[in-house]
Amino acid sequence: MTSPLEQKKIKIAGPSIVTANRTWDGIVVYRTAAKSWSADLSEAAIVRNSDEAKALLAESVADDVGAIGPYIAPVQVGADGKIEPGNLREQIRRTGVTIGQSAQV
Repeated sequence: MTSPLEQKKIKIAGPSIVTANRTWDGIVVYRTAAKSWSADLSEAAIVRNSDEAKALLAESVADDVGAIGPYIAPVQVGADGKIEPGNLREQIRRTGVTIGQSAQV
């Protein structure tokens, strides 16, 4: 039986990262070149082609202790090297809710 990861066709159109949610508190995290998870986007490992993306995603899926639901997300890299989310979904995940929070539980 093949894993879901092996069945995926990963196509990227520019710099990308692997992102997920931290297991114990749900915080957005990013896979680093040091093979760990960080809540700091500037520490994310950047991939630039499908083979690199598959390798980083496979490594991230295998490390299911620190984070859940890893996937490839687009980013923009400025001339100064600063990494920014590459689409609206990732901007929202990075900054949090877009309207006032609900009543506290």
